[in-house]
This record gives sequence, structure tokens and C-alpha cells, in this order.
Amino acid sequence: MRRISIRRGLLAGAALGVGILLAACSGGTGGNAGTVSGGKYTGPAVTISFWNGWTGGAAPVLVPKLIAQFNKEHKNIVVKDVPIEWGNIAAKMPLAIKAGKGPDVAVLHGDDIATYAAQGLLLKSDAIVKSLGYADADFPTGLLKAGNYQGSQYAIPWSVTPLGLYINKDVLKKAGLDENAVPTDQASYVKALDALKAKGVQGEWVDGFVFTGTFEFESLVWQFGGQLYNSDVSKATFNSDAGVKALTWMSDLVKKGYSPAKVAQDGNINALIGGKTAFNWNGVWQTTNDAFSKVSWTAAPVPQIGTQKAVWSSSTHWVFPANKGQDPNKTKASATFVQWMNDHSLDWASTGELPAQNSVRNDASLLTKYPNLKTFLGELDYAHYETVSPGIANANATITTAVNEAVLGKKSPKQALDDAVAQANQLLDQNKAQYGG
Repeated sequence: MRRISIRRGLLAGAALGVGILLAACSGGTGGNAGTVSGGKYTGPAVTISFWNGWTGGAAPVLVPKLIAQFNKEHKNIVVKDVPIEWGNIAAKMPLAIKAGKGPDVAVLHGDDIATYAAQGLLLKSDAIVKSLGYADADFPTGLLKAGNYQGSQYAIPWSVTPLGLYINKDVLKKAGLDENAVPTDQASYVKALDALKAKGVQGEWVDGFVFTGTFEFESLVWQFGGQLYNSDVSKATFNSDAGVKALTWMSDLVKKGYSPAKVAQDGNINALIGGKTAFNWNGVWQTTNDAFSKVSWTAAPVPQIGTQKAVWSSSTHWVFPANKGQDPNKTKASATFVQWMNDHSLDWASTGELPAQNSVRNDASLLTKYPNLKTFLGELDYAHYETVSPGIANANATITTAVNEAVLGKKSPKQALDDAVAQANQLLDQNKAQYGG
């Protein structure tokens, strides 16, 4: 599901702060003390292990290539790439960290960070962030803070993956519509759906799965001015008026014949590629879908159905595991690796993910090489990222249940959301008891 150098003015003593922090957080001994300032590690030669879930698509080609380049440029650091399926990382990494056998650096999705932090599995990285010169303004709005838990920083952004509106231009053309007239709001979107329906085309196929029905619903909740949870994530709020409006919009697409019922997983993107539908809300990752090579298509921002612009986006982040006996020098070397990777992440766009670092995304060569990303870059000004709270995945699953029940007509949108919120609140209480906070 996932950067060129920035001129940074570093505060005096930042590197010393990193050394103090890492020595306090690990119990390890690293031989001669090294430092890291501005991304440069000075210390004894170390080999660091890097765990990541990139085992498919373009990433398995790009990651080793970048690591090989990094290793060539850094005589005192060797990075060992350890690709593991994302699901297996979740199963293996916590136990490995506790045993002192976890990675020195890893990548997690945004909604995993707080869970790991609450269990003491990650090193606090405030001093690392400071020493590397990172600030909020180096990333999309709110993204650096997504790695913050209970007032401490635990992560550094790597990538983002917002939704967009994929459009089959041939389907629009066959229905007598201007293939270049992209709907931007509720009125123009409904007008296009009506025109398509009149020609026997169901314009948007709505599904009840995480990919991508849940992401569409969450985008709509924010567009109607709602939130998924309250400010401290102690209560679910996605059954608000905004939530009901969002889910009613989606279920009405089925009721009004704009979408078929019971759309299978990935049935909507397959229908778009197959010329059976015109629109699909899907992630930036689809820009790398080889099947699009035979389709006349474009991507646009998701239409503003509600009262404000908003779109769902996931994110991935660098983290520094708190292995039992962690060598501080390895963590410092990992910080150097992280900044180097961010600075050299322009071609990460080839994997269907957007580099998180603003300077890289603002480089003109990005769109020269990857012109299909222009739409998604513009959406980051109003993107919403994962909820930060320990154990949040179990509560999030109830959102998908509600979307599925409403889209399939098993329950009204309000009833589905009310039932899901009741279950989510129980899970949030359990999370608080388990993780504290």
C-alpha cells in the first residue's frame, strides 16, 4: 500500500541530543560513539537491517537498486534489505524486537505506528528528526504529526497514496459526453451519471470492501464535515449526520441504478478497464496498472460531493525499532539511511506511491517522468491520513462492515453506522485497557 536534498539550518547540539536519546532508549553498546547530523553518520562501520513489505510490483526492483547506491556511497554503513510480506511483518516484528532480533530500521503504515509505540517497540525519534533538520513544512500538511504519539515523535514520512477519480474516456464518448469534461462536484457528477444511465451505462460501480468502498466513504465523511473519531479517539463518530449523508450517497448510487448491486472485490476497477463503467474512485497505485495501457483514460481529483474538499490517503513511515540491546550506532546509521532514501525518492513514484518529501514532489522532473501523477499531487492540500491510535485497526474494520451492509441493502445507512459505532466503541474501550492512554 507505498526526495532531493533540502537546505536545512541545524541547531547546535542536535547531534549530541541524538546520541543521548539513543543511549537512553537502548540498552546496547555500540563501541566508539558515532554521531549523526544533517544525515551524515560518523562512527564505526556497521551493518543495519531494513525490514519492509515491498515484495510485489516495481518496489522489489527499485529498493535493492537504491540500497546498492547507498551502500556504494557510504563506506561505514552497509544496509541489508529484508523484504517480508506486510502481514508477516505484523506477525514477526514485535516478537523479534522484544528478543533483540528485529530490524534496525523499518517502514510501517500510518495506522500501525501508535500500536507499536504504545507497546514500547519503537524508539522515540524526536532528536533524530531534529538532527536531520526535518520540520512539518517538509511534508504534506499534518503528515509528520501522524507519526506522533502521546507527545513524542516515532516516525518520519516516506510515502502517501491518495484516492483519485479514474475515468474511461471511451465510455464517456460513447455515451455522447465530452470525454474531457471532468465532473468536479455533486451536480456535475450526477449529471454525468444520469447521461450514462440514459445510455444504459452504470457510471460508478460501488463496492463494500476496504479497497475501495471504505476509502470512498471516509472521503465523503470528511467532505460532509464529519470525522471518523473524536479528538482523543475515545469514541467513534462516523455515524454522525455527515456519516449518514456519506453512506446514503453511496447506497443511493445502487438504489438509483447508477451502480449494479453486489460488486465484487476489484469488480469496479475491472469494469472501468473493460469499458463497462466510466468512473472509479481508486488509489494512485492504479497508475502503474499495466491493463491501462489498452484504455483511453485519465485521472482527476475525486469530485466534491459534500460541502468541502477532502480525500482519503494512506501513508508509510520510517521507524526505528527499540530492539533489546539495540546498538545506538546502528540507529544513528539508520537515520542517515532514512534521509538519503527520502532525498533520492523521486523514482519511488514508479511504484504507484507519491514521495512524502515536498522537495522531491516539487521537482519538475517528477511530472516529466510520471505525468499521470499530477492529479494526485494537487489533492494533498486537502488529504486526510490514517487515525493515530493504538489498536485502531480493529475499530476501523467496523467501518467496512457498515459500508458493506448498507451498499448491499442489508441495513439502512443509519442503522449500519449506528451498529458499527456501538461495536467500535467497545473495541476502543478494549484498546484503552490494553494499551493505556
